[in-house]
Amino acid sequence: MTMPDTEFQKRVEDFMCEACGMYVVGGGYTNHCPACLVSKHVDVHPGDRAADCGGLMRVVKIDLKDGEWRLLHRCRRCGYEKRNKVSAEDSQERLAEVVQEVNKQKRG
Repeated sequence: MTMPDTEFQKRVEDFMCEACGMYVVGGGYTNHCPACLVSKHVDVHPGDRAADCGGLMRVVKIDLKDGEWRLLHRCRRCGYEKRNKVSAEDSQERLAEVVQEVNKQKRG
């Protein structure tokens, strides 16, 4: 189930990534860890913190739409899916690894 990006609420928050332990300084649009690309299922609509799940969301797909690269995150706990834009701060090395992982899953 993929939810639309509606009712956005800018929220400047710093957080400790629960997947890799990196301390992330938020900029108001930060929705995943730039080191490992993992997100957390905390929103119903971007920035509202209304989701009760709290599961970690891993990248299952990377695609290009309207000239922008986007990550498709899927919650490991409940299966919720959400697209997020790739950010300039995201690890290029980790992005390349995820592309390889996704391609490997498609073949396997």
